[in-house]
Amino acid sequence: MEKIESFKVDHLKLLPGLYVSRCDTMDNFSFTTYDLRFTRPNFEPVMNTAPIHTIEHLAATYFRNYHSDKVMYFGPMGCRTGFYLIYKGMPNLDETKKDVLDCLNFIINFNGDIPGASPIECGNYLDLNLDMAKYYAKRYKDILENN
Repeated sequence: MEKIESFKVDHLKLLPGLYVSRCDTMDNFSFTTYDLRFTRPNFEPVMNTAPIHTIEHLAATYFRNYHSDKVMYFGPMGCRTGFYLIYKGMPNLDETKKDVLDCLNFIINFNGDIPGASPIECGNYLDLNLDMAKYYAKRYKDILENN
């Protein structure tokens, strides 16, 4: 079998940041996958599932409410070092960075019940941690603002 593109990236050199992972076209429909790398792979601890799950709930809610015209998907990487964000079309990196920073501010300032945090709405609703999600959002925001 052919090696997939994400396995061709040297994860020993990959630093936290925002990257275009790939641009694809299927049946004349274009989309861009962004790599939101929160932690440095193989050099620092991966994120625990509870903050990842919380970021997923909050960011998916944010993007689907404020950018439903262009965001197709937001979800965690299996390696627990970041997230994938898939946009319709081929937006520029600066536009995406602004959207991601706005989302991070939403998470940092979020108070109240986490959207989808009930047994009816989520298959693992007890595995959430808002304080740690805010910690990672602040940390990642600092990385994006200083690079």
